[in-house]
Amino acid sequence: MDTRIAVRAALKAGALGVFIGMIPVLGIALTGALAVFFYRRENGFVPPIAVAARLGGAAGIAVFLVNALFIIPIIVLHAQQDILKMAQRYGINTASLQFQASMHLFTPSGLAINFIGLLVLASVGGALASMFMRPRSPRV
Repeated sequence: MDTRIAVRAALKAGALGVFIGMIPVLGIALTGALAVFFYRRENGFVPPIAVAARLGGAAGIAVFLVNALFIIPIIVLHAQQDILKMAQRYGINTASLQFQASMHLFTPSGLAINFIGLLVLASVGGALASMFMRPRSPRV
């Protein structure tokens, strides 16, 4: 495996994965598949399934790092109470379950769960992409 090509493919897929990740669950798996696609396009061959899973996982880590660049300053600069006050000021129903679930993301345990989820889903997406991108042998 050419590591320079793999790193570039993972970073490109991770940057796009921030936006693709808005599709719940499927978006992150597509990010891992996109990393394998970029690798194949530059290198000319499809990596084995295990390597593709690592490549997809690297893309998932890139997505997490880009998201963390936005989330961690919010945690550091604003306490959760300030976020609640600001949300109430803009008329957001802070008692709703959806808002409470999104607030869990702003905790260290929420970030850890997000990291593991991104890593697993993107790895699965990379492995599946490797399986589906392989050339098929004709049936006789």
